[in-house]
Amino acid sequence: MSPTPTARVAALVVHPVKGCAGIPLRTAELTPAGLTHDRSFMVVDDSGDFRSQRRDPRMARIVPELDADGTRLVLSTEGFSPVKVDVDPEGRRLDVAVHRQPLVGVDQGDEVAEWLTEVFGQASRLVRVPEDHRRETGGLTPGTAGFADGHAAVVGSLSSLDLLNERILATGGEAVPMDRFRPNIVVSGWSEAHTEDRVRRVRLGTAELGYAKVCIRCAVTTVDQVSGVKRGPEPLRSLAGYRRADDGGVAFCSKFAVTVPGTVSVGDPLDVTEWAEPEQGLGPRLADATR
Repeated sequence: MSPTPTARVAALVVHPVKGCAGIPLRTAELTPAGLTHDRSFMVVDDSGDFRSQRRDPRMARIVPELDADGTRLVLSTEGFSPVKVDVDPEGRRLDVAVHRQPLVGVDQGDEVAEWLTEVFGQASRLVRVPEDHRRETGGLTPGTAGFADGHAAVVGSLSSLDLLNERILATGGEAVPMDRFRPNIVVSGWSEAHTEDRVRRVRLGTAELGYAKVCIRCAVTTVDQVSGVKRGPEPLRSLAGYRRADDGGVAFCSKFAVTVPGTVSVGDPLDVTEWAEPEQGLGPRLADATR
């Protein structure tokens, strides 16, 4: 049975450069690979491995501005002059990797590489998803994605965040904002926490999503996205008390594939057309934790 309150899109956030600051949107296109331009750029080290807030939390302070057509990118951060990038979709190709998955990126030139190298103090380059990018993502609903960790869209609900913050506050910690989890779509109106775990098919705007898997969280969630400084151990410590997945790690938010591309806007209602029980014992554990 679905929750009775009407669920709506409370926020849309695109992250053009993997690991860098997100940009809130009012309306966006959901393409097969997620929100337009989401994780379509990536910073890599000299071995081609992606840079992450896990090791470089200051990435949260790098703010991207991208033209609607994706042809001009500007990166800015405190203490450095902004760098402008005329996006090159057909430049030199580099072998890159996301969590050991081999991919290909289009190098965006020496000027932005020198800027990033100065910011990080280590050799870095910026790459873009190639036009012929072909990446298959798994889970219950297969799909594709750009340079995201694994799937096209991450969905989280405000009710889930409310429960988490109740548990954090109960142990004397400080509440965390939703941006710690870097979701693409934030949902309001579900009365039960982690309802997103049970959604299998959903329409929002003119687009449709299919559930892939729960989102296992890492140390990025301990990074303050405003200051670019780690503030742990929360939220991981509290999540460990009631959101441990059977396969390891702790879960918050769910990952989805785009099954029907379309337009989505803040305020759009969500029409869930298929439900199922949560995976990996998260349903019983959540029930025990909220009694």
